Amino acid sequence: MVPGSRLNNIINAAGSVIWRKVEGELQVALVHRPRYDDWSLPKGKQDPGEALISCAFRETIEETNLKVSFGPYVGDIEYFVADGLKKVYYWSARLADDSPDFHPNEEVDLLEWLPLDAAIDKATRDSDREILEKFASIPYDSFPLIMLRHAKALAREEWQGEDEDRPLQQLGQQQARRMLSLYQVYGLAQIHTSDAVRCHDTVEQMAKALGIALTITNKVSEYTWKKNKEKAIDYAKELVKVNEPVVLCSHNPVLPRMMEKLTKKIDFDYPSNKLEPGEAWILHHNKKEVLQIDRLDAPVKP
Repeated sequence: MVPGSRLNNIINAAGSVIWRKVEGELQVALVHRPRYDDWSLPKGKQDPGEALISCAFRETIEETNLKVSFGPYVGDIEYFVADGLKKVYYWSARLADDSPDFHPNEEVDLLEWLPLDAAIDKATRDSDREILEKFASIPYDSFPLIMLRHAKALAREEWQGEDEDRPLQQLGQQQARRMLSLYQVYGLAQIHTSDAVRCHDTVEQMAKALGIALTITNKVSEYTWKKNKEKAIDYAKELVKVNEPVVLCSHNPVLPRMMEKLTKKIDFDYPSNKLEPGEAWILHHNKKEVLQIDRLDAPVKP
């Protein structure tokens, strides 16, 4: 029997299911850890202050040296270890076409690509087999449209100028500086933003770090939304047709209605129809329809 006191000590970790297709066949990667002599999915413990998705990305790279882009959230498992309850969160990870090869390291000495059924059979732990079975049921072969609410801005009553010129407050600036750590995991190809200063400044640093030219538009701004709501909705519909990972930074009055329109024919249960500053919905789609919705917290919370 596990002592009840251990329930107060939760160890968070994160990892990924790396996948590729070879001549149309799905293959996933398992790694061998000589310390445990097991075959498992790449994963590791969360660092203090680190987002779980960032942890999963970092551990994937550290253990495999592969270049990947994250897709839908797969699920989580938990089990007891000597130090307490361990909870591990997993994302799907598409192997990039230009990925370097695997090289053995201190933690992992072998990596093997296997068809999904064979990987389930080879995995040492029941928990890894459970995650692989969950992976089979999600839309892993999809593209993310990241609907991001701008970071925390100066309150309207504290700003004397035009609303579209309202800047980020100090917390919002901190959030903007840490956007890269969250969204680089998706292998972004495009970043679109409202022309409002608070939106532009939310994603500008991330765009520069990734070498992506910002697409700035007034079609998803608040002032255009008040005049013509269809412009923003049509803009979002076009982005769903893009077979690349895309960020769209806009405003709270705009994003929830976009979400409703993009998912109106699908029964999705998402926790709220409102995003707090710096939060995002991740809409995973197949260029025709939304297949799964994930949610990411702001990189810095109030």
